[in-house]
Amino acid sequence: MTADAELLTVPEVMARLKISRSTVYDLIRTRQLASITLGRVRRIPAHALTDFIHARLEQEAA
Repeated sequence: MTADAELLTVPEVMARLKISRSTVYDLIRTRQLASITLGRVRRIPAHALTDFIHARLEQEAA
């Protein structure tokens, strides 16, 4: 699997962004962070996290 196709768990996203579990789920719920559900688990594509970070950087720069 390539880095672009890597699927991250919620705890991995929490660690990378240094935010709480509820904040990650809020970002998912408000569609600011894309995710997929596989059975009963939620996964975030690595590229979706990168896109989210770039979007936030652009918002901060504006």
